[in-house]
Amino acid sequence: MANRHVQFISRTVLVRNGNVDEAARLLNRILGREGIFDQFRRTRYYEKPFQQRRRVNYEKCKAIYNEDMDRKIQFVMRKNRLEPFPGCI
Repeated sequence: MANRHVQFISRTVLVRNGNVDEAARLLNRILGREGIFDQFRRTRYYEKPFQQRRRVNYEKCKAIYNEDMDRKIQFVMRKNRLEPFPGCI
């Protein structure tokens, strides 16, 4: 039981001036960014094995693509280039 609640330590939002709506939006943003809502939606219903394989493969491909694009963007954005705008004349 205590193992389930370990996730929610340090996810505390301060309510300022009684503005509960803003605090709830902030908490939802934090939980969404950390993937807790996705995990909740996945465990809400049974996921068939082929659906799980498809989802895991998609996540792997997406992670590889994002890593590659980040590397390309960092390459283009580097500061010590001889030509400031490569490919442009």
